[in-house]
Amino acid sequence: MAGFNTAISGIRAATTALDVTGNNIANASTTGFKSSRTEFSDIYNTAAIGSGASNVAGSGVLVSDIAQDFSGGNVQHTNNNLDLSINGSGFFQLDDGRGGVTYTRNGAFELDKDGFIISKNGSNLQGYGVDDTGNRLPIGDLQVSEKESPPKATENMAVSFNINEALDAEALIVPYSREESASLTFSTTVGTFDSLGNEHTIRYDMVEQQPRKEEHTFDIDVTTDDFFTVSGVPLDISVDFTAGGINAASLITLQQADPRIFGVQYDAAATPDTLKVVFKAEASEVGSLVVADGVAGAVLTNEVISYADSNEQHFFDMTTNAYAGAVQFKIAGVAFNLDGTAVTLSSQDVADAIIAKETEIRDANPNIESITFDSAVNAPNGQLKITYKADSGDVNDTSALIEELAGAFFNPATTPTTPDAVIQGDNSFQGVYRMYGYLNPLGQRPEALDMGKIADPNGNPTLPTEIGPIVIKFNPSNGIISEVNGTAVPTGVGAAVPKITLKNTDPADPSTNIVLDITGTTQFADEQIEKSRSQDGYGKGDLTGVSFTGTGEMVATFSNNQSTTLGIVTVATFENQAGLQPNGNTEWRSTNDSGEPVLNPPGSGLNGSLRSSALEGSNVDLSAELVALIEAQRNFQASSKTLETLNTVTQNILQI
Repeated sequence: MAGFNTAISGIRAATTALDVTGNNIANASTTGFKSSRTEFSDIYNTAAIGSGASNVAGSGVLVSDIAQDFSGGNVQHTNNNLDLSINGSGFFQLDDGRGGVTYTRNGAFELDKDGFIISKNGSNLQGYGVDDTGNRLPIGDLQVSEKESPPKATENMAVSFNINEALDAEALIVPYSREESASLTFSTTVGTFDSLGNEHTIRYDMVEQQPRKEEHTFDIDVTTDDFFTVSGVPLDISVDFTAGGINAASLITLQQADPRIFGVQYDAAATPDTLKVVFKAEASEVGSLVVADGVAGAVLTNEVISYADSNEQHFFDMTTNAYAGAVQFKIAGVAFNLDGTAVTLSSQDVADAIIAKETEIRDANPNIESITFDSAVNAPNGQLKITYKADSGDVNDTSALIEELAGAFFNPATTPTTPDAVIQGDNSFQGVYRMYGYLNPLGQRPEALDMGKIADPNGNPTLPTEIGPIVIKFNPSNGIISEVNGTAVPTGVGAAVPKITLKNTDPADPSTNIVLDITGTTQFADEQIEKSRSQDGYGKGDLTGVSFTGTGEMVATFSNNQSTTLGIVTVATFENQAGLQPNGNTEWRSTNDSGEPVLNPPGSGLNGSLRSSALEGSNVDLSAELVALIEAQRNFQASSKTLETLNTVTQNILQI
């Protein structure tokens, strides 16, 4: 009877279903496991054409397929960076080193003794290598190949700060000394590394320029000749100087050769003759003045460096010693009507009257700082001196507006009155700072740094840089950097601040320079603070861990806070993943049905992204599996009953 075979096929199919369901239940906690289901098909015997009836009994059942469900399982987070899961489609590719390539969703990886990333059964995780520039290399075994990070010398540094504009530069101790904090305005220190990984520090001192002009005075021996050089420019006393000063054309030539020079004075009445070269206020303490004797020419000796206020000063000589009548004049619009009919007025009396109204005069002309009288000058009449504020710079000779209304009090008696002598003002110091740099300033051998200061002009058109301060200028109207070491900051949005090159900053490798960026540094009337700092050097570091990004980069981190990408995990996808062949250990092999793997980094195309410190659990649904177990048991029992019934029928037939 055909029914026996039918019943037996049902028992076999139910047994297979029980096996599959039992396997699912057994692997409910297996990482990366994918559940399976049993699929059945019926059996009908075929007959020759035209023979038999169309309605025939079936011959039983077959297990047509054991299909796997590749849907994702629940993600469990762990504390191990080498635990990986794929959030989406794809498989990890493994290579056992013997030609066997498998694919898995089980991302429980670890490191072997050689630093290779392996699965629990020893297969190597596959991924792209990465070169020093980040380009991908061919796929191979992923390995933590770098156990330490070599040191890197500092090559780039950035620091920004605010200098309080409200501080009084005149309170600074002069001259500047790195050991005297009261001689500097602001200081900040930044750590660096040399090429061997040794730590160093660089200190930057900012010194605001005071309203003072630096004066260099020399004695001149002109017994041989009148020739000498200043800043490389040859000068002839008899040609380039007139009435105690240098002529205009020669001064322009000299200032072109040395922009620090404000003016030059020559005094033939002194014994011996003297030459005085005056620096601009912005150039005080910025290098030395280079002078030289001419060939068989004048000899310059006994240099004396002194300082003079940069305020402009106007001097007015008195004309007589006594004034018997009314004297009428104005200063800055302030009227003076003095009556000398009863008591004869001396020039001192008139000066006292002027000084008594000094506040009123300053209010009328805010550029004026003070008014004084010196009776010993222009004897016996004395001399009136009007001093302007240093910030006013070079003012007009008649800016005090002294007007003669009656009499002849000033000499000459013009309206407005021209001063008898003028010391020209200079406000170039405004917003100007000297910047010094020191390597290891607190060490036993602190070193002043070459920050790009051009050597003192000496006639050489290609001057090298030398150790010394550079000049940083701020726009006095907005507190923004306007010039760095002689290079103007371009105007406009996003204009780049010129960078500063520091030489000999690496004791281990003197050829190493540091490029300093002070973008963002300001001079506002606010507290002095360092706003930011950074540098790109670091010492040696040891491997502290390996982590993975969402796009598959394997990143090694080191104890020196550095990191490097060692490789990129590959994710394999298949046109027909249902065609993959199970291989055990929650691994699969590709087949002709699945097609060849398509390998790409995580997150690209249809590939899922990578999760580190996470494992994908089994996708087995225990509730559904228990129901399937009951169904398989019922089917088994029913097929067994069919077999029992057929056996009973057969026995009855045999007993007839």
